[in-house]
Amino acid sequence: MRKLGIAVTVMGLTALGLAVPATAAQATGTGALGAVCDSKWPGRDGYVRAWDGKDCSGTYLGGTESWDSDWGNSSGPFQGSDANRASSVMNSGFTGGRDVVAFYRLTGFDAPGGYNCLKAQELYVDDLSRNTYTNGQNMNNSISSHQWVNAGDCSRFMS
Repeated sequence: MRKLGIAVTVMGLTALGLAVPATAAQATGTGALGAVCDSKWPGRDGYVRAWDGKDCSGTYLGGTESWDSDWGNSSGPFQGSDANRASSVMNSGFTGGRDVVAFYRLTGFDAPGGYNCLKAQELYVDDLSRNTYTNGQNMNNSISSHQWVNAGDCSRFMS
């Protein structure tokens, strides 16, 4: 009878969504993409940020309130080896006009080389390998420039 009572209790908690997670990773949130990005969300501070790992982890490549036409040169907010390394990005920019970040495959905001945009409402992309540029190329480890634009300037948006 005691086993039946425990089983009914567990089923009731499961139905309410209160069951104990099966693993430690599930308990801490480390098993799902987005958990680290969620913890790094600074609120609306006007920045775009990038990391070389999925889920806003690994090396922090940088963040800025401005644009950068060449992530691989020696000037601007992203420099040197930052080009072609991003695996996750965040848009914590202020909303209302030019609040979308356009990420480009090539330097100099080269739209024919492919681009994709991140809306402010989307907050972040925890795995760029799920997204492609307008030319069909995968976005993971391939961003070379970015700029702030209006939503109407974009024909493709990340998710």
